Amino acid sequence: MQLRQLFDPTSSTYSYLLWDETSLKAVIIDPVIEQSTRDIALIRELQLNLLYSLETHIHADHITGGSLLRETFGCKLGVHGNADTTCTDLLLEDGDSLAFGEHELRVVHTPGHTNTDISYLTDGIVFTGDTLLIRGSGRIDFQSGDPGSSYDSITNKLFTLPEQTIVYPAHDYRGFRSTTIGEEKKYNMRLGGGVNREAYIDEMRSLKLERPEKMDIAVPGNLRCGADK
Repeated sequence: MQLRQLFDPTSSTYSYLLWDETSLKAVIIDPVIEQSTRDIALIRELQLNLLYSLETHIHADHITGGSLLRETFGCKLGVHGNADTTCTDLLLEDGDSLAFGEHELRVVHTPGHTNTDISYLTDGIVFTGDTLLIRGSGRIDFQSGDPGSSYDSITNKLFTLPEQTIVYPAHDYRGFRSTTIGEEKKYNMRLGGGVNREAYIDEMRSLKLERPEKMDIAVPGNLRCGADK
C-alpha cells in the first residue's frame, strides 16, 4: 500500500491519499476544499482510480473537498451514520470494511470529539481523525462531544491495538506528522500512563478553548458534503 500525507496550512489539517500499487484503486481521507486543485492534480498524475472520499467526522474548522472529488472522479462519499446528512453515499458503522485493491479500511466508531467520529484501520496503521491526536485528544465542548465517550473510545478501542500501530491524526499544530499507539499510551499528556476516566473527564471539561473560527460555515458546509447547495 502507498500513502501520501497531505497538509492544509490554514486549518492544520492532514489529508491522506492511499492506494493499492497493483490496481491503482485509491481512497482519500479528510480532503479539504481549498486543496482540491492540488489533490485532483495528484490523483490524475498518479493515474489512480479514486473509489472513496471518506471523513473521520463532521469537521468544524474546514469544509470537505468530497463533493468536488465525487464530481471529478465519481467516487463515493462516506461518513458515520450519526451524521445528519443526505448528501453522502455511504453511512458507515463500526465494523464496516471498504476494499481498495488488495487492501481494506476497517471502520472503528470512536465518538467523543463528536458522535460522528470514525477511525480507519489498515495494514498496521490507524487514521484517528480528531479522536486521538499526537500527545493529546480532540476537544469535547461542541457538536455532541462527550468526554466519557472520548476516554472510552481511546482506551477501550485505540489503545488496545498493537503498540507498534502507526497513528496518523487529522491535525497537528506543532509540526508532528505521526506517532504510535505505544508512544501515546506512555506519553499522551491527557491519557498517558493510565490516567483514570474521572480525571480525564474533569480535565476535558475544564478546558477553555476558543470557538473554531469557521465553525458557522464549516459544519453546515460539511453536512452538504462541501457542495455549494
